[in-house]
Amino acid sequence: MDLRAYLDIIRRRGWIILVTALLAAGLAFGAAQVQTKIYRATARISAVPARPDWGLGNSAKDLLRNFVNNLNTHDMANRVIANAKLDMNSYDLLAKITVSAEPENFIIRVDAKDQDPEIAKKIVTTMAGEFVDERVAYYNTQDKNNRIEVKLVDSVIDAPLYKPKPVTNALAGFALGALIGALILLALEWMAADILATPEAVERALGLPVLGAIPAALGTNDNVARKRT
Repeated sequence: MDLRAYLDIIRRRGWIILVTALLAAGLAFGAAQVQTKIYRATARISAVPARPDWGLGNSAKDLLRNFVNNLNTHDMANRVIANAKLDMNSYDLLAKITVSAEPENFIIRVDAKDQDPEIAKKIVTTMAGEFVDERVAYYNTQDKNNRIEVKLVDSVIDAPLYKPKPVTNALAGFALGALIGALILLALEWMAADILATPEAVERALGLPVLGAIPAALGTNDNVARKRT
């Protein structure tokens, strides 16, 4: 198939791709509108060595994994629930949070997702505060040169909408719909591949020029009209 053949297919049946894409985008956008809104708050905790020492820096990076594990416990969850006065148990709270480490930045990240943005903010603020207070109290008993300075990166914590995102969903739906439409178009062309519908198709199939064509049969009304004339 040459380029002109593909362009002809798009001209004749390109509407299938467009309609399928628009339909999928509309469905994705509509589905997003009825989904439950989930908000995500994030607290970032800095854990930096007190002095720029290569060995102490590597130790701090290794400690980040331990810090993540300590945050992700039922004991910590229960302390957060008690201090923030949350109406949930430790299993519920742990299901809402994600704790991860960014060793290259000496950062611990605490994410919380909830239907109420204020609850999400309260969870991460309280958990980060509990952890920072605990670590500061511990390192105050250590030699200053060997301390890890632990603090909140930013005290201002927001909880933007995490999902659904109607516009993003609609764009993804449009792309998926366009792909499905293209597959439908290819399937239709494949099924019609054996049908010689035009003189050009006959010439391509047989390799011979078309010298003439039998006209389409006239309908009953056409015959009557011709006899009257």
